[in-house]
Amino acid sequence: MTDFTTRPEIRGTFGTVTSTHWIASAVGMSILEKGGNAFDAAVATGLVLQVVEPHLNGPAGDLPALFHAVGKGGTQVLAAQGPAPAGATLEHYRKELGGEHALIPGSGLLATVIPGAFDGWVLMLRDYGTMEPSEVMAPAIDYARDGHPLLPRVADQIGGLAEYFAEHWPSSHATWCPDGELPQAQALFRNPDLAATYQRLADTAEGESREVRIDAVRAAWSEGFVAEAIDSYLADAKVMDVSESHHRGVLTKADMAGWQARVETPLSIDYHGWRVSKTQSWSQGPVLLQALQILKNFDLAAMDPLGADFVHTVIEAMKLAYADREAYYGDPDHTEIPMEHLLSVGYGAERAKLISAEASTEQRPGRVPGFEHWADAAIARASRDYGASQVIAQEPTMAHLTDRKGDTVHLDVIDRWGNAVAATPSGGWLQSNPVVPGLGFPLNSRAQMFWLEDGQPTTLAPGRRPRTTLTPTIAEREDGALLAFGTPGGDQQDQWQLIWFLRFVHHGLGLQQGMDAPLFHSLHFQASFYPRAAKPAEMMIEPNFGDAVIEDLRGRGHKVQVAPEWSVGRLTAALREPDGLLRSAATPRLMQAYAVGR
Repeated sequence: MTDFTTRPEIRGTFGTVTSTHWIASAVGMSILEKGGNAFDAAVATGLVLQVVEPHLNGPAGDLPALFHAVGKGGTQVLAAQGPAPAGATLEHYRKELGGEHALIPGSGLLATVIPGAFDGWVLMLRDYGTMEPSEVMAPAIDYARDGHPLLPRVADQIGGLAEYFAEHWPSSHATWCPDGELPQAQALFRNPDLAATYQRLADTAEGESREVRIDAVRAAWSEGFVAEAIDSYLADAKVMDVSESHHRGVLTKADMAGWQARVETPLSIDYHGWRVSKTQSWSQGPVLLQALQILKNFDLAAMDPLGADFVHTVIEAMKLAYADREAYYGDPDHTEIPMEHLLSVGYGAERAKLISAEASTEQRPGRVPGFEHWADAAIARASRDYGASQVIAQEPTMAHLTDRKGDTVHLDVIDRWGNAVAATPSGGWLQSNPVVPGLGFPLNSRAQMFWLEDGQPTTLAPGRRPRTTLTPTIAEREDGALLAFGTPGGDQQDQWQLIWFLRFVHHGLGLQQGMDAPLFHSLHFQASFYPRAAKPAEMMIEPNFGDAVIEDLRGRGHKVQVAPEWSVGRLTAALREPDGLLRSAATPRLMQAYAVGR
């Protein structure tokens, strides 16, 4: 491979921020320049991403983060994924939607779980940051109030949905089409209601100590004016969703007041000198760990990282790991998940034996003793025809490459002290739900990842977290190097991260070099988002692998879709070397992600 890259790998010693939008990266760096640490910078960056990429995340969305706090317990997980509300019972949803094999709509109020993102950011600020809420919230307030250059993809998203908004979601039409006009790409776009919400939250930060002031902001969100506005709206709202029916939501102020984000222990494995950490099984994060355990049994270093052998082997490992995701993953607070077995070296070796020279066409979850019925149910679901049709894009993941391209957002921050954050906020998209009147943002649609059949780890239940696709990563090398990375992309997140990490570890590709290299992913397993389709043996690949590789893969039985050039993946990464050197990079795809640092 050539050493040429589309942009330089950022290097320095003071600090670095990389994210999926250049404004957010610059804001995070400005916080570091003001003396803030990585956690202060991450919060400011994350809040600005809610403003400048509203089609990909929002305050009422979801937030998982892996972080490394020097002197405070090492690598941990910020778990800010809200669970299902108390009223989200199987009986109610089956009655509303038509039985146990119905799908929860991918948009609208039935798809809403307790908002998690904002509380998660403020918890991070309180327990690990150093600055005041007003300081880290100021940039987001300014951009929402005074305007930011609207991304062409946001303008296209709004333009494609404007008629739907006008007819069905008038509060969204008023917010995204101010004065009834379509917003123009690259022109300044303002969201005064969101600016006022942020400002009012910041203004509640009163009290004798910083912790008390920050807790006041959290209370204003979960028990105060924000929760009251959401509760008041949902008391009467009945809106159209992707099922082409009107439904009411079940979220209440009591649900919001009864839940808070928290810090958890990550799941981790060792891989070729790296300790790789992910979220627990309420997200798909462990699939990357499972794939690594499988791939330990192959000599990847001897394979061409752009060759058919590498692509085939990695794709087949992905299929096996994701099959287990569909069978066994779920909220470990509510269900016993056999994760120790799934992540064991022996199980990975057993699964590796299933990889042959031909592309697999079947869903093949492992047979975990005592849990075989879950595997059988997952196979049955993947083959079921749900008869669903999409009316409005739900998770606008790049996997489908539709006219509503997008995904979620990601950020990585490392400061000069060695603190690090990798976060993948999502949900609360402008296309997920109507804007809550007066607040300037919509609710999320994460409940679409639950099933309505009994006895599964992802069966809908009050208080249970949906099994999300959101999955940042932190890896620590034996010599003390620390790597934070991730990507938007729904079901593709752990696929693209896996490919990039393997090339980094086994083939010596630099951070930026690996992001510029062509990517691929599998569509074989059951999708997480409505309408939940599985596409056996299908995969997508960028054309710059070359015709010979693509035809080789087809000869092995893969159903290969060739994506447009530079259209797959939105990776970012930051690395701290043992001597304190900082490195970072961001994908050139979509022409908006940037790494900054010095």
